[in-house]
Amino acid sequence: MDFPTPCPACGHANRVAFTESGVHDVTCAQCGARSCVFLRKQRFEVLFDLGTRALMDGYAREAVASFAAALERFFEFYVRAFALEQAANTDRDFSLVQGALDGTWRHVASQSERQLGMFALSYLLRQGREPDFLTPAGLGTDFRNRVIHRGALPTRAEVDAYAAAVFALMDRLLSELGPAAAHVELAQEQVFAAHLARLPANVTAVFEEHPGMFRARRFGGLAPAVKPARPEVAGGRSVNDAKAFQQALFQQALAERGALLRAFKGSRG
Repeated sequence: MDFPTPCPACGHANRVAFTESGVHDVTCAQCGARSCVFLRKQRFEVLFDLGTRALMDGYAREAVASFAAALERFFEFYVRAFALEQAANTDRDFSLVQGALDGTWRHVASQSERQLGMFALSYLLRQGREPDFLTPAGLGTDFRNRVIHRGALPTRAEVDAYAAAVFALMDRLLSELGPAAAHVELAQEQVFAAHLARLPANVTAVFEEHPGMFRARRFGGLAPAVKPARPEVAGGRSVNDAKAFQQALFQQALAERGALLRAFKGSRG
């Protein structure tokens, strides 16, 4: 999947494939100017937005795969935020801590269950309570496995419900992390700084933040929605119902970013 980025020299909208690092070296297809685009976005955010794009385009099964991957990468994000937050309260060098964290993660990088275990322990130590949402029902595990591993063809309504549940969980956990998320973003900025220092003088550095549903909440002034204490009717259903609340939350965020996401995927230059 790719995204459009305007050439800083001529304005031509080049299509650039996402990278895991967020660093994109670009040569303009129209004028040949060289630039480097630094995309301030975490991998779970990219994956969730790709799922949203697939859903908007009618690719329900592909959307499920992206949403499921986004949730797994978010659990990694949480573990990293917790570990770096703890290290920030000591006099240890940030780069050394980051290196140790990378080395530790390599031991579980290919094993989803172990990653989930690391997240569960991180949540317990940080929040002081059991992550009781880590159940098959809470994570939509059966639905995900039916679609991804057994080739089931989901309906749009099923994918909407799954996406809403994933979004509500990540939105809640991001709210609980609060400023701790900045530690992982600092790690990304260090990667950017190292690459920036190596750029030739004729390469223009461009820093971008693309429209994303989580970005709206964290940087756009849109506060996380709070489930009301008293039942209220929304769309004929009480938002006191968990699934109805998740759907309302997801639709609120989708409406906030939907127009920009449509432009984001539709611009072809």
